[in-house]
Amino acid sequence: MAPRITVVEDEEALSILLRYNLEAEGYAVDTIARGDEADLRLKEQVPDLLLLDWMLPGLSGVELCRRLRARPETERLPIIMLTARGEESERVRGLSTGADDYVVKPFSTPELMARVRAMLRRVKPERISSQLVAGDIDLDRETHRVRRAGRELKLGPTEFKLLEFLMQSPGRVFSREQLLDGVWGRDIYVDERTVDVHVGRLRKAVNRGRQRDPIRTVRGAGYALDETFTAAAPRASSVRPEAV
Repeated sequence: MAPRITVVEDEEALSILLRYNLEAEGYAVDTIARGDEADLRLKEQVPDLLLLDWMLPGLSGVELCRRLRARPETERLPIIMLTARGEESERVRGLSTGADDYVVKPFSTPELMARVRAMLRRVKPERISSQLVAGDIDLDRETHRVRRAGRELKLGPTEFKLLEFLMQSPGRVFSREQLLDGVWGRDIYVDERTVDVHVGRLRKAVNRGRQRDPIRTVRGAGYALDETFTAAAPRASSVRPEAV
């Protein structure tokens, strides 16, 4: 079962962005816009991790955090607080209420996703897999190694992140803009055509000889990891490794 993350954020655009990126990572996501509503719903169901905005209507994130830490069922709930308050005194205040981590807006989406993964790996290691598998391609997040049919692939850091992003959602078509946000981050300016260049490099590294191309180009829409490749291709363990 995928780890469940609850996002308590009243800024709709940011809530949508967080849901999109978390679901792309493979998490089950609930979004709540008010602190008082979150207080009630978290009594009914406790997620694996909470992303909590500082300023909320109904009940502030700081007060909600205090209440959660006072309840036995949520006293160990991992909480990452999101806030525009970047002063040291405010960070200390947020952490002293019981938050496990503190992220200042505007933040880098890839960095936040990395913080979420790190926290879940620390507190719920059984819920986070370091391996992604698609057909005969195996990607190891910890060692940053990728193998296809037993052969190790030589990928640059951007190509690795691009493949990892696509492998997390087989069949889902991502626009160039979505890939830029998910791989490069919103706060880095890169021309959309740069995506085409890196997809080309990834294809060159992944495909050799008559091997099937796992990346599908959707004209006018973007790119996807072909879900039929994921279902049909043999696993590396059943194929004799090729010479590098």
